Amino acid sequence: MKSTKIYIAGHCGMAGRAIARSLEQAGYHNVIGKTSKELDLRNQKEVQDFFEAEKPEVVIDAAAKVGGILANKNFPYQFLMENLQIQNNLIDGAHQHHVKKFIFLGSSCIYPKQALQPLKEECLLTDVLEPTNEAYAIAKIAGVKACATIRRQFGKDFFSLMPTNLYGPFDNFDLETSHVIPAMIRKFENAKNNGNLAVTLWGSGTPYREFLYVEDLAEAVKFALENKMEEELYNVGTGIDLPVKKLAEIIQKTVGHTGEIIWDDSKPDGTPRKWMDVSKLKNKGWSYSVALEEGIRRTYEWYINNKKEY
Repeated sequence: MKSTKIYIAGHCGMAGRAIARSLEQAGYHNVIGKTSKELDLRNQKEVQDFFEAEKPEVVIDAAAKVGGILANKNFPYQFLMENLQIQNNLIDGAHQHHVKKFIFLGSSCIYPKQALQPLKEECLLTDVLEPTNEAYAIAKIAGVKACATIRRQFGKDFFSLMPTNLYGPFDNFDLETSHVIPAMIRKFENAKNNGNLAVTLWGSGTPYREFLYVEDLAEAVKFALENKMEEELYNVGTGIDLPVKKLAEIIQKTVGHTGEIIWDDSKPDGTPRKWMDVSKLKNKGWSYSVALEEGIRRTYEWYINNKKEY
């Protein structure tokens, strides 16, 4: 029903904003969100009071402390603890206050570093994690299992969606904390505007990565909201990956930078490959629509129009 009261946790973030836009465009008119100043999701009492007062029927958990390799490496405790606090308060609050549907958004980094490709949902917890984002991954795994155990023990409609690497409008372009696509966009744009200086990028460029435009994730969340989801965990992605070197070339061309690319292989590569098996969700009737080149073009255009913020 389009009058269903839906709470989007993290509605100011890239994923949360896209989900809110998608739902509103589809006619949902009772979508709510709270800023971090209005509601500190790390505070259990504040979250419990929120559920008591607002009584949402559906919760979409797009709230998380996120960052790239550098941020994860420098602040592992914060990535572990703050994400545990946020998701535990939301999941338990939703359980205690009889929320009908809870959609937990995780990350493909929950899967083992050396898992067989493509990554199937069943490979969770079958081997060791990638060390550079282990703390974040452990927190997200805990969220997946919290939803799964509530589903099994109490029969509630709690489940998880695991998106691959996301990018798009409202991404984080801060070079200290950003993910690979926004970081590359900013580096190439800065170098272009300074006489096409050489751009140094982390790692060897040989790892393979898969990317999903954030508006496609939003459509997947809407699909999950409107359909019965029989499983406790679904991968969300394109099912297509590429070497990071190729990604850099696409972004360089989109930006219009003509200088040299230097790969600093003294820096970590992270997981060798993260290629998602998206067949479970595809077999239910959802698939992505925005190709990588088009998504990067849209993201770069958004950055150019909003880069004064950075």
